[in-house]
Amino acid sequence: MKKTITNIRLTFIGMLVSVIFLIISIVFDMDLFERLLVALEDLEKYEIDELFIPLMIFFGFAFADVIKQAKLRRVELEKTKIHRAMLSSTHHVLNNFLNQMQLFKMTADDTPGFDPNVLSLYNQIIAEASGQIESLGSLSDINETTIAAAVAPRQNESE
Repeated sequence: MKKTITNIRLTFIGMLVSVIFLIISIVFDMDLFERLLVALEDLEKYEIDELFIPLMIFFGFAFADVIKQAKLRRVELEKTKIHRAMLSSTHHVLNNFLNQMQLFKMTADDTPGFDPNVLSLYNQIIAEASGQIESLGSLSDINETTIAAAVAPRQNESE
C-alpha cells in the first residue's frame, strides 16, 4: 500500500491542490477560469497572449523530460547497487578460493623435489588474480570499459 501511495504522490498532491482551489472558488464565489481569460485579454494589448499556449506546451514537455530523467537516474542507481552486490559476492567467493588454494601451495612446499618455478608461477597467478579482484572492487565508474580495464592483463614493469 505504501509503495502505491509513493508512486502516485504527485497525483495526490495535484488532487489536493485542485480541491483547495475548487473550495476557495466556491466559498468566495470566484470564477478562476474567467479571471484567467480576463488576464489573457489584458495581455492582448502587449501581444504576450500568443506566448501563453507555446509556453504551456514547452513547460509540459520540459516537465515530462525531467520526470523521464529522474526515472532513468533511479534505474541506473538500482543497476549500480545490484552490480556492487554481485561484485561483493564474487569477491567473497574468489577470496575463499584463493585462501583454499594456499593448501595446495603448502603441500607443494612440503613435497621434496617439487619444481620451484611452478611455485613461482603459482604465486604470480595468485597475485595477479588478487590484484584484479581488488581493481574490480575499487571501481567508482561502473561501465563496460572500466570493468574491462580493471581485469586486463598487466604488463610487467621489467618488460
